[in-house]
Amino acid sequence: MTVPRILHLHSSFDAGGKELRCVQLINAFGRDAEHAIVSADPERRSAAARLSGVAKVSWPEFPSLKGKPLPGRLKRIAAAMAGYDLVCTYNWGAMDAVMAHTLFADVYKLSPLVHHEDGFNEDEAGGLKPIRNFYRSIALGRSSALVVPSRTLERIALETWHQPRTRVRLIPNGIDTRAFTKPPKSDALPRVVKRKGELWVGSLAGLRAVKNLPLLIRACRDLPDEWQLVIGGEGPERSAIVAEAAAHGMEDRVHLPGQVEPAKATALFDIFALSSLSEQFPISVVEAMAAGLPIAAPRIGDIAAMVATENGPYLSAPGDEAGLAAAIAALAADPELRRRIGETNRVKAKAEYDEGRMIERYRALYWGLMNRAGIAG
Repeated sequence: MTVPRILHLHSSFDAGGKELRCVQLINAFGRDAEHAIVSADPERRSAAARLSGVAKVSWPEFPSLKGKPLPGRLKRIAAAMAGYDLVCTYNWGAMDAVMAHTLFADVYKLSPLVHHEDGFNEDEAGGLKPIRNFYRSIALGRSSALVVPSRTLERIALETWHQPRTRVRLIPNGIDTRAFTKPPKSDALPRVVKRKGELWVGSLAGLRAVKNLPLLIRACRDLPDEWQLVIGGEGPERSAIVAEAAAHGMEDRVHLPGQVEPAKATALFDIFALSSLSEQFPISVVEAMAAGLPIAAPRIGDIAAMVATENGPYLSAPGDEAGLAAAIAALAADPELRRRIGETNRVKAKAEYDEGRMIERYRALYWGLMNRAGIAG
């Protein structure tokens, strides 16, 4: 039996949503496939630490995914895709590879390509760029599937990028919900311990401008003294977040432990909060739901549809600092409210967002395309 070879092209492989889902699928597929992962930024590969080691994974040399989409460069990218049984590309950072596949698939006899679109960075948080929309619509012309995790992105793919319905696949992200039900350990996080009597507002996010984390600090500044804000993640905005905490006299109440294990971190939180300018289907919200937490967040992407109905009143308009602060304050003031909303979120996460269903849908898509191309799996 031939083991298929899958190529994954990422702009970076730091521990973000799309990267961790990629790891999750690689681990789940085990020895049924071999995987080659490309990070356009070789220094950003922190998600690799989550690979289980069961699957065979390589890190091949590959032409840069950055640069002008000139024919010669795109042709070199296409040539580097040859020899794989499936090509998986991720987000705008790999769109030149998608264009290269469309232009040169016949020349190099390239295998099917599946593009995954999970959302947008700060440069498109306020609105999509028309030139990028046009480029996407052309580049995706020969792709076999466009996978999106949210209904918002599904609508954009169909209406803005003009993709045919048969190409667009909505596969919501899933997690191992059972992992988030284990009792937390107070010292489970690096550099921060939950002390007796403390209560935590928690967030898991890359420390990037699009996550708008200084706003979250301001939204928590008037909470009672026993409340701490813990933000798990790393990124270029760390110094700005530290400066915002200092500006509001919150140095001793804002904690940045760096990268953390979501199941260990989320279980320690009492409220989960987001302040992002742009999200689609944030997996951290599903993780918080599975841990039985209430969510305070902006009403962006699919968040309003993701959370239980009882959680709806604690979502605010994007960028509404006062609204987010009011939601957090209301939840902080009422332990029974937190428990009740958290339990409804837990039930919904288990019923709708467990990883088993997601993994099987991806397996069916990937292996269906590879078998159609003549690969035994």
